[in-house]
Amino acid sequence: MPFEELKSKLEANGFRVSVFSTGEEAADYLNREIDSTTVGMGGSMTLAELGLRESLSTHNTLYSHGFTPGDTAEVIRRAAGAEIYLLSANGIAAGTGEIINIDGRGNRVSSSLYGHRKVYFVAGKNKISPDFASALQRVRNVVAPKNARRLHRNTPCAVRADRCYNCSSPDRICNGLVVLWKKMTSMDMEVVLIDQDLGY
Repeated sequence: MPFEELKSKLEANGFRVSVFSTGEEAADYLNREIDSTTVGMGGSMTLAELGLRESLSTHNTLYSHGFTPGDTAEVIRRAAGAEIYLLSANGIAAGTGEIINIDGRGNRVSSSLYGHRKVYFVAGKNKISPDFASALQRVRNVVAPKNARRLHRNTPCAVRADRCYNCSSPDRICNGLVVLWKKMTSMDMEVVLIDQDLGY
């Protein structure tokens, strides 16, 4: 599906949408838009590949666990209170414009729902699936196993690197599912679509 159609679907759901050909263009845009404020950021290979933690931290106060020095719990708490929050989308259903995220701790998905002036979802074209069922299948059986393996979790999906086993491991990273059917009424939300494969 061309980005034009997906853009229309997302806009019909209340989201602002920006489309870029390259990650560099998207990163430049975000660095112009987000300036002299507090920024929270979820763990994301997409954001890491765009170098956004490094670039945004030069002209904002950034809170991102694994990057910002200090106690992890305190960094996550401060990220939850930031004016701006950035994350990616684990999946986007092109046919309906729904955004899907799965989380283990809950800090990332909770920030996608409430508490910020604005939230940005930054997603490469590989995050887009034709419909909700295929998007959810991709999130559970492609994205989650890759993230569990990257985080060195002792889960069947990480060890076998193939699919979700709906396990009960204490290392499980997919404990909660959030689906945004529409933009939350409490804050501005923008989807930044990039015509490149980024992250998982």
